[in-house]
Amino acid sequence: MSGRRTRFDEVMEGTIRLAGEDRDRPLRLELAADLPGVLTPWSDVEGALAGRVRVPGWADDRAARGTLRVAPIAARRIRYTLDFATGDGRSLRLDGLKSTSARHPVRSMTRLPATVTDAEGTVVGQARLRFAVRRDLARFLAGFRFPGHEADLMASRWRGQPGRLEVWYTTLTDPATGTGLWLHHELVAPAGGGAHRRHGWAAVFPPDGAPVFGRFASYDDRFTGTADGISWELAETGGGRPMFTFPRWAWERELLPAAQVVPKPAAVYDGTVRFGGRTLELRGARGASAHIYGHGNAKRWVWLHADLGGGDVCEVVAAVSTRPVLDRLPALPLVRLRVGGRDWPAGDPLLAALRLRADLGLPTWTVRGRIGDRRLVVRVTQPPEETVSVDYADPDGAPAVCHNTERADVSIVLSRRDGGRWRTEREWTLRGTGHAELGER
Repeated sequence: MSGRRTRFDEVMEGTIRLAGEDRDRPLRLELAADLPGVLTPWSDVEGALAGRVRVPGWADDRAARGTLRVAPIAARRIRYTLDFATGDGRSLRLDGLKSTSARHPVRSMTRLPATVTDAEGTVVGQARLRFAVRRDLARFLAGFRFPGHEADLMASRWRGQPGRLEVWYTTLTDPATGTGLWLHHELVAPAGGGAHRRHGWAAVFPPDGAPVFGRFASYDDRFTGTADGISWELAETGGGRPMFTFPRWAWERELLPAAQVVPKPAAVYDGTVRFGGRTLELRGARGASAHIYGHGNAKRWVWLHADLGGGDVCEVVAAVSTRPVLDRLPALPLVRLRVGGRDWPAGDPLLAALRLRADLGLPTWTVRGRIGDRRLVVRVTQPPEETVSVDYADPDGAPAVCHNTERADVSIVLSRRDGGRWRTEREWTLRGTGHAELGER
């Protein structure tokens, strides 16, 4: 995707009455909009809409797709169309229209009546949805990404200095087959000077066979390319609010040996991936795109990206520095757990990392610790048969190797101190959908 774009996430809740029923069912939409250009009140633009449609006991489609037309003044309307599937496989369309009014601006902009029809146009249900201003407005505004915001976080930071490593990576899981995909693009500027090089690799992790791996020597577009026997053509939408796994100041001021940021921690991918004589058609694949910049890889490190559903995400980076003195310290875990639009731990991730401990190893590594009245335990298992080992060189010429899988098993338990006892507050278990890596120099 190219050009200036505006992106935002929106949650609407309400009810739907299905044809033939005499009661309302709860309905929830979790949407990510991707619109061309700069969005203004006088705009008349149409763009992509993606997200989740959930009606308990009837539909729960995380790969819903459609369009959003925003013309609040030009045409006095904001129209939502969303194609989704029910639990029994029926293909339906939700068509909703906000008729904007200067007399009742808040009501007209936050309430969405909608009709659900089948492929023949037969009405299946009538819905009434609303945006909860008091509950969700702050989160909605915080997640609004104006043109150039994500582009700035993904733009190259290298300014010609020797001894730098810059990495862009995208990881995702196909919801239909459970297949994982890893795209790794990097720029290496040798410490001794000389020409820099751009290269990378790709790996596909099918659940019914060994991973397929390939390298490429150059690149122009991260979402279109080939690597030995692998090719891909992808489109990325949504992404949510950027996630600063490292402190924001570390990314912006480059005061640490390296830092990582996740501009799009809850993105959606569509497209085609070909590998080993097979073709994988992606629709609504959940994943993320991230960016690393610094002086090279750590002495030892682990990384995790876990999509917890509904826009919730867990991101972990734990590393031992190569710098003198720092290289004698244990791995420092930086954790960001985003649940319901809120990030935990609050405050500076580096200060929070002092309260956590990482035990690095394969096939299983863990991060655990207590921050305030909460205790976190993250356990990641990388199946050996579904892990690829990639060797490469840092800017200083030192060899490095990473062991990556896009089909890790992940357990995350967040507990809270209550009356002298620890009680489980939230718990997540992922089977074969965690994106994880352990590396070392």
